[in-house]
This record gives sequence, C-alpha cells and structure tokens, in this order.
Amino acid sequence: MIYPLIQTKKNQWIQSDDCAVKGLLDYMREKGQLRDAQIEAIEVYLFLKLVGQNKPLAKLFSEGFFSDEIDLRNLPLTESARNALSSNIGARSLFQFSRLQSNGSTLLPELEQAILSHPESVNYKDVFSKIFYNLAYPDYLFSLPMGAGKTFLIASFIYLDLYFALREPENKLFAHNFLALIPSGLKSSIVPSLKDIEQFDPAWVLPEPAGSEIKRMIRFEALDQPKSAKKSNRARNPNAQKVNALISQPNPMGLIFLVNAEKVILEKLELNQQLELIESDDSQARSANELRYLIGKIPNLGIHIDEVHHATNDEIKLRQVVNRWNAGGTVTSVLGYSGTPYLSSPDSVQINQNVEVRFKQITNTVYYYPLTLAIRRFLKKPKIETASGLKPLEIIRRGVKEFYDTYEKKVYGDKTSAKLAIYCGSIERLEEEVYPFLRDKLKISEADILKYHKGNSKYKTAKDAELEFASLDTPVSKKRIILLVQIGKEGWNCRSLTGVILAQKGDSPTNMVLQTTCRCLRQMDKGKDETALIWLNDENVKVLNKQLKEEQHTSVQEINGLKKGELSSLVQRHSRAEYLNLPKIDFYQLRINYETTVATDTMQTDEKLSKLLNALDSYRTSAIVKSGEVTLSADIAYDNIESVSSILGNTARFDLWLAQITRESFNTLSYAALQEQTAILKKIFEKITVKQNGILSYNELYDQDSLRSAIRLSFSPHRELTWKEDVIPEKAELLLAEKLSAVSDHPKLYPSDPDVKSILAGDKNRWDGDVTIKEQERVSEKVRAEFAKQAEQFGWTLPALPEPGLAVRMKEQTLHYLPYDFRQSGFEKKFLEDCLQLADFKNRKLEIYYNGERGLTEFVIHCFQKKNDFWKRLGEYTPDFLILQREKKKPRKILIVETKGEGFVLNFAGRKQFMESDFLRINKDKFGYERFDFLFLQDGNAPEFNLAKLSEKIIEFFN
Repeated sequence: MIYPLIQTKKNQWIQSDDCAVKGLLDYMREKGQLRDAQIEAIEVYLFLKLVGQNKPLAKLFSEGFFSDEIDLRNLPLTESARNALSSNIGARSLFQFSRLQSNGSTLLPELEQAILSHPESVNYKDVFSKIFYNLAYPDYLFSLPMGAGKTFLIASFIYLDLYFALREPENKLFAHNFLALIPSGLKSSIVPSLKDIEQFDPAWVLPEPAGSEIKRMIRFEALDQPKSAKKSNRARNPNAQKVNALISQPNPMGLIFLVNAEKVILEKLELNQQLELIESDDSQARSANELRYLIGKIPNLGIHIDEVHHATNDEIKLRQVVNRWNAGGTVTSVLGYSGTPYLSSPDSVQINQNVEVRFKQITNTVYYYPLTLAIRRFLKKPKIETASGLKPLEIIRRGVKEFYDTYEKKVYGDKTSAKLAIYCGSIERLEEEVYPFLRDKLKISEADILKYHKGNSKYKTAKDAELEFASLDTPVSKKRIILLVQIGKEGWNCRSLTGVILAQKGDSPTNMVLQTTCRCLRQMDKGKDETALIWLNDENVKVLNKQLKEEQHTSVQEINGLKKGELSSLVQRHSRAEYLNLPKIDFYQLRINYETTVATDTMQTDEKLSKLLNALDSYRTSAIVKSGEVTLSADIAYDNIESVSSILGNTARFDLWLAQITRESFNTLSYAALQEQTAILKKIFEKITVKQNGILSYNELYDQDSLRSAIRLSFSPHRELTWKEDVIPEKAELLLAEKLSAVSDHPKLYPSDPDVKSILAGDKNRWDGDVTIKEQERVSEKVRAEFAKQAEQFGWTLPALPEPGLAVRMKEQTLHYLPYDFRQSGFEKKFLEDCLQLADFKNRKLEIYYNGERGLTEFVIHCFQKKNDFWKRLGEYTPDFLILQREKKKPRKILIVETKGEGFVLNFAGRKQFMESDFLRINKDKFGYERFDFLFLQDGNAPEFNLAKLSEKIIEFFN
C-alpha cells in the first residue's frame, strides 16, 4: 500500500548527493552474499532510520514527510477543501495518501471524498494515528516471501544498528540491545533461528574490521528455560534471572535475546474488554510478569518480530506489552517480518461520523518483495497440480508417485535428500488412513516415512519423532515422506523439502494454505534451476488462488507459467533537458470548483423502493454446474450442465438484515425509518433469500452488498452539485529529471544502448546528429584499421560495423531523456520512428517528445464532460507525444498526439471529445491563436493511413 511511495522517496535519496551510505550499500552489492530483496529492505531501513529519523509512520505522514508538492489550482475542489489543503499539511498528506494507486485504481476513494466534501469533519492527525495502530514508536513491517532470508535480514539490521551506535553512542536512533521474537509454539524453532543469526557473517554488510569487532562484542541468549523445577511448587523464572544479570552490567551493549513470544512473553497474561493488560495474582503470573518487567528495562532496545501477519489475540497482547515497554522510554524501534502482510479480517478506521475505511493489508508494510519475483530469482520453481474430482487417497497416490518418479534420486549439494510433506487435518486421519495407505497399498518402506504430531489420548507422539523432525535437513536423515498434523506450516525451515500434498479440506487451516504450500520452495543450491511439486484438491486450490490474488497479486496459472532465471538488468536513464534547452509549456487548464447543495424535492422513498423491487433481476447473476468424471485440471470431460437458481449463503433474518442496513449507513438511516417501509422491504427480502430444510439463507446469486446500498439510497434526498468554472494558467515541465530512475532492460527501450552512448557523447562535445555520426564512423574505421592486419594474418572476418541509428541523426529534435520506455506499446515506438523519418517533420525543424510516462512530466490535463449543464470530472490525461514548433527558443505551436490501442479507444472517448473541443477552445481564446491542436491515432489503422494523417495534420497546423 505505502511501500511504492516509500520506495520512490528512498530511491531519490540514494541517488542524491545527500546519501551518506552510498559507499556502504555499494559494498554490500559488491560482496554479493545478500539477495536483492535483502539489500532493498536494508535501503528502506536506512532511509527511515537516517532520513525519517526513526519516527513513527503516523508522525512522518502527518508532517508531510512523504508528500509531494500539490498545485491545488489544478484540482476540482470546493473552497472549504482548498482552504483545508492549503493550510494544513496533515490534510494535504492524508489527501495524497487517499489517492495512492493500487492495481490501477485509487486506493481509498471514500477517504478522498470525505476530505473533499467535509474537510472540517476530519481530524487528520488522529486518522493517521488510527491507520498506523495508534503507536507512539516506530513500527515497520518488512514483507519478504518464505525463503527470502528474513532471519539473515534481522541479523543485518542488528549489525547495522550496532555499527552506527558505536560511532554515536548517545544517538537514540540506534539500538544497543535486541529482542528477537520467534514464531511457533515449538521450542525447537528458537534453536535454528539462534544458529542462523550466530552464523551470520557481518562482512556481508560491513567492511572489516568493523564487522568482526561487533561480532566479538555480541552475546546471544535464548530465553527458553522452564518456569519452575520439576516436582516443585515454587515458581521461579531463570529467564528473568538471566536478563537481570546481563542488564545489571554498566552500559550493556550487544545483548541479543531470542524468545518465543507465546511461551515466554505472553505467559499468564490476559486482556480485559478494553484490550488493557491484566495479570493474575498467583505465583506463576508474578514470575512471568518479572520477565516482562526486566525486558522493559533493557536500554536502547530494538525489537524484531518474525511472522506478525495474524491479527490474533496473542498479537494484540504482544502489542500491548510493547506499548508498556515503550512507555518506559527504552524501545528504539520495532521491526516486523512477514511473507503475507495481510489480515485475516479487515481493520476499520472511522474517518468521520459517516465514513469508515477498511484495510486488509497491514498498513505499516514499508517494504514488499513479491513471491513471483522470488521464484524467478532464487526459490524453487513449483509445479502446482490441481486434482479435481479425485478422492483424497487417490490424490495422495498420484502425488507420491510423481514425487518418486521425479525426485527419488534427488540429492542436494549438502548431501540431503529431497522430501515430500503430506499434511493431515487430524491425528486419526494420519494414523488410520494415510499412513496405512502409504505402507500397505503403495508399499512405501516404513523407514522412508516420518509421522510427527503432538499426540492425543488415542495416539501418542512416536518415540524419537521430534529428533527425527529436527534432523530432516541433515545428510543423516533417510526420511522421504513426512506426515504432519498441525505442524510445519510456519517457522519450519526445511530446505530439502521438495513437495507438498494437501489432499482434502482441513489438511491446512484455510488462512494458511499459501504458507503451507510454500514450505517446499526454499532454495538449496545457489545458482541451480531447482523445482518443487505441489498437489492440491479442488477446495485447497481455490483457497490458494484466492490468497495468491489478494496477497501476492498472482495466480496458480501464472506461477505455473513462470520461467526461472534472473530478470533483465537495469538500464540507467539520462536527462537531455539542459542540452536541448527544453522549454516549459504554457497552457490553460479548466478548473471546476464544486459546492454541495441539497435539493428541496422529497425523498420519494416509496417510489424508489418499488422501482428497486421491480428491478431485482438486474442485481442477479446466473450460474451453472458442470459435473462429470474429472481427472486432472488439464483433462476435463463434462457429462452434464445444469442451471442453478440459487446458491445458499449465510443464514438470513429480516430484523438483522434491517439492522445491517442501518449499521452500514453509519447512523444516517435509522432502524425506525426502515420499519416504516416494512411491507415493501419484506417483499425484497423474500426475493433475495432461499428457504431450504427449514433454514432461511441469503441467495448469493444476488449482489447483496449493492442491494443494501440501493435501499439506503432510497431513503436519501436528492443531492445536486453546484459548480463554478475557472480557467487557470499553467507552466509545465516536460521532464522532472529528479524522478528519472533506472528501468529493466527490454526490447522496447528506445533508442538502443549503442545509440544512447553515441548521443551522450555527441551532447558532451556539442555535436549535432550528423557530426556525431561522422565522428562515430571515423573512430570505428580507425579501430577497424588497427585490427585489419591481425585479422588478415589469422584469417579472421571482421564483423560489419553497425549502422548509426535514426535516433542519433535526429537527436536535436527529440529524446529529452534517454532511453524512452515503450514497454506498454510497440505502437508508440513505431510512431516515433515513423515521425522522425517524415519529410514534413524534418523540413519544418519540428521537435517531438514522448510525454506518456506518468510521473516524469507536469504536462497533465484535467478533463471534464458537460452533461445537462453540469461538468463531470473525467480525470487526468497525460498525452503521449508533443510535437513542438519553436519561435525564439520558446514553443510557438504544439501538436498533441495520442496513440491508442484498439482495446482502449472506447474508454478514451470522453477525454478525446474534451481535448478536441473545450481544451483547444480555451487555449485559443487565451492565446489569441491556435496554439494547440490534437491528433488521435488508432493502432488498428494501417500504418500508412496513420502516417498520412500525421503528415496532413503537420502541413495544416504548422503552415
């Protein structure tokens, strides 16, 4: 959500002269031991620590730290909104926050509208505080997928904090001591994490001798001792004794405590209804509280929490504990880590009396590395098999067979063997169905199988099972199939795990299907193309697809289609604005100021509800069921297709339905008002519900959310907007050079890399295009001549020299930055090349600049559509190309050219009409001549047609 914004600001800082850690970051990249995900996360950490001064996110946003300058003159605002945004930096920051983009649409349109409509009703500082969990300390979440190296990232942050703290001991930005909270209720999860951090080589992030000096001063302690001796009734806390002894030393520094939060920090701790901490008064509770009290006394404490993505009761407790520690003034920062930074149910934030916004993503996520990128770069590439219509044991049979066919002889570089995990929903299913099936039906050797669960009254944990489980990732383990119940979903680091089977619903908790299936993706041998195997039944693959879409913006189909290997290298880009003496563009914008008024007509609720009842079919979708013998997803044969008239949803009750409508109106619609329309509302309710076996349920074929919204609107008076039309002058930069960042290399960058180098060399020597080409040819021939004799002597054939590109010859008339990025449309690239070769363009000494990369230009036009004497805002429009004709170095005439693919023409119709009419008219009136013209070219037309159209427009407009 906020991480793209932070990424942009961070990149600007790193590329600036103010970045004091460039050398340190270059050192990390040169060492080549950390993954790109880890280094990028470190960059964000250093940016927030050094530039953001380690402030809480709510404070940074309230102070406008992430904000860009807004030209309020260009926005269609009411006067009250304009005044609020002009005078209140928090309001301006929240307004920009609401307009962040997610998947091509505005992130929080309700929040944006609340600020625009009723700016006085919003407490901006308070809203930011609520969005970021009302925390008074820096709490940043880093989201990296499983296997990306979160434990080593924690170690990197610890070493960096100590590196800066040793140089500035009094600086409160940097932690001196650390608490690492490790996930899972298993004690065994602490030991591997401790081992990973202890074995981390600080030379990966710090030059010597600094890293080694810090490593010598560090002391690791695992707080995992039992609270009392066996056969003793007296509570004691050896963990507290250990902490007390270490922090009693003068100026303690370099202490790292690893602890399991569930087993130690949250022991004997409860919350009351107000989510405040309460503690029992028994001796065990006092013992547990002693440890919490002493941890709160550790000076300059940096807290690291792994797997913080569940909004569980334990997490709420933990946050309250950290709040209490912070009140003592000892907490420096809290850094969280998660592969899935999403909540099981959305958080809601009240903006004002009428508006509430919801967040599914954890809002303090400051860095995010997608799973698909990790698979392409370093994780195992999974093959996800979807078994439809098969019984669970048949799915297991096929999955086990494919695992043995593919990986039976697979041995990794550390001599560990590939392994397959089969998750079971219950101990009984594991012991009575799956294990006998593997042993008796599939004839799998018992020596290959490990059964591991916590046991129950009927089945005990097998002897040595815990030791076998802990040894799986070693060469001594001969186990190939691991049967698990409620174990190994999170915090299980088994790199040799190569396959996962979830054969039926309940084999994994629904909210953990993604985490469970990803257990087998960890990298084993660096630089190798490694694969993994995942078998899922229908229900689990649907859940996985849903979670992939919501949490990773991908799908099973996309993951199956991924190709291994590094992505394209980055290409640096260069500004030529100074060389070209690129002018600003003077133009006039239409501005519409809206004021809300309530019309005097009656609400006409009866009539509106009657129309809604008659139009219920428009809120209904249709569905079919396809049945038949289905083997795999790729081999589907349907015997029968039948129509479905209803899909049962949640249980329905008329009074609760009315209460929900009232609640969703934020108290603008009363329950009593709804009861006045009981007769017609009951008719609607009966239509959208289904009774089966005596139980009334909602029919999910109706869009229930939209229907409740329509009912609420029926009780609202008709509202109209009044508006005021203004025309304001603008002066736009065609290139915001500070926002010019590197892009990944791909074939649609223009011009080619050799041409870019030639153009930059020509600019440096102040050569025009023709001279640049002559100099390039002269140097090339000289080099060729030097090698000609050797080539003749050894029989070599010298390669032909590349022809200088069109872009080099025309460099005085285009390319205000290098290279242009045309990845979204090859049509744009071809248009530019055709235009540069057009005789009418060259003879008139025109210039053409690509303006279509959003964020790099200020030449953005606000478009409107007038309907029935009312201006409707269509949004911002960033033209693709500008063709300029200069007079005394300033633009005299400007042709705006829009190039559109066939699929985008309809969506652009309103903006096209505005440009061809109102925009041209306004600017002609203001300048006194036709300063602008507009040309629309469609990709579906023949290239010759578009070129002829361009030529005609150039002759007509630039006559």
